[in-house]
Amino acid sequence: MAVTTRVTTSDGIIEGKPVGDLTTWRGIPYAAPPVGPLRFRAPQPTEPWDGVRDATEWGNASVQHKRGTMLAIGKYQPSSEDCLTLNVLAPSAPSANPRPVMVFIHGGAYTFGTSATPLYGGGSLVRRSLKDGDGIIYVSVNYRLGALGYLDMSQFSTPERPFDSNLGLRDQVAALEWVQRNIAEFGGDPSNVTVFGESAGGNAVTTLMTVPSAKGLFAQAISESSAPGMTATKERADQWAREYVGYLGGTVENAAETLENAEVLRLGRAGTKLDLTTWHRTPGLFPFGPVIDGDFLPISPVEAYANGTAHRVPLIIGTNAREGTLFSKFLHAVPTNPERITKLFSLTDPDAEAVVTSGYRGYPNERAAIDFGGDFTFWKPSLEVAEGHSRHAPTYFYRFDFAPRSMKLLGLDATHGFELFAVFGISETLFGKALTLAGGRKAFSEVTEQVQSHWIAFATNGK
Repeated sequence: MAVTTRVTTSDGIIEGKPVGDLTTWRGIPYAAPPVGPLRFRAPQPTEPWDGVRDATEWGNASVQHKRGTMLAIGKYQPSSEDCLTLNVLAPSAPSANPRPVMVFIHGGAYTFGTSATPLYGGGSLVRRSLKDGDGIIYVSVNYRLGALGYLDMSQFSTPERPFDSNLGLRDQVAALEWVQRNIAEFGGDPSNVTVFGESAGGNAVTTLMTVPSAKGLFAQAISESSAPGMTATKERADQWAREYVGYLGGTVENAAETLENAEVLRLGRAGTKLDLTTWHRTPGLFPFGPVIDGDFLPISPVEAYANGTAHRVPLIIGTNAREGTLFSKFLHAVPTNPERITKLFSLTDPDAEAVVTSGYRGYPNERAAIDFGGDFTFWKPSLEVAEGHSRHAPTYFYRFDFAPRSMKLLGLDATHGFELFAVFGISETLFGKALTLAGGRKAFSEVTEQVQSHWIAFATNGK
């Protein structure tokens, strides 16, 4: 079917715009705005609209610190609780057959990020898919972040004011359900959807694979640099929620009222305080993330892969050679120095510290400690997921080692998130060329070609 700029969805007609040889639709609501009485509630159906809805501008980013919404120097995307939108990018030329669909979930520690980030545009990936076939449809998603999406407030529920768990995760399921209902109108194949994501988005993928209500919503999955163990027990999540309410100035008794009436800025400040306190007290734990609530997320995802209850779809999973370097320089949320590593073991298995760290040459030097942090958070649990899932479904494991000379000079190497530059094909952009001024341009192009061809082939046929 031919792709036009005007499409009729299950909620109403939308008007997109051409971008060269592609067509884009932006800011499409996949659920009702989670505001007012819907704050801290599971996503609800969109209110259908009459007439034609403009879908040429990005929707709001989820509530977060301003720096997470930067689109260019000095330019930021507006953020709001009204943020449950997605974007579609498709080849403008018609295809005789429905096209495979790739749904991207952005990362950002479940506290920052937006689908409007230029890196996630998807144009290079879609155009690359047209070289060897009919092309793919690319979808990117916004979902609730921070306390509004990833703190479990359900202990504070009352009959008059209920609270739901795993809100950001439920948002992602709602977005995938929207894709099932509507993507055929854009030329996509709802029976051939690949969900993929990086970092928190990678964790979203490894978690969605174990969410019962997500079964049948995707045919393949790609998880880049997931921290599969970044899911909290109900007990720990309840403790964090109580602390958070305390930072808002509330108590357990008036928590429902406090959470319902708090201004967004206060919610954000309390979230930052909870983050910093948790990282200092328990290195390697993140207070914002999916919760094993026994219902929407019944058991630990790592356990689900081990016992075969994860959805049995083909999976690509992997990590980068030196995940920890980014965190040691910019985000102290991972145990990347001897002090945090010792504290980590003191809270788990003190006798194991000497045995494990002896596997890192030169420990406790800086490089060894940084690599321990990356392996502990990303590589080891990803390997456990791959080992478990490979007994039940096709599983592909990768390690991304490439880094141009500039990244090595910066001490970052193939750090956390760097594979995204290959996935989304920035090697030929001005930024990509600047990144390779010190060398590595040809290799960067070759790696980009290799990664994109693997991802597209997998999204097309699961191999």
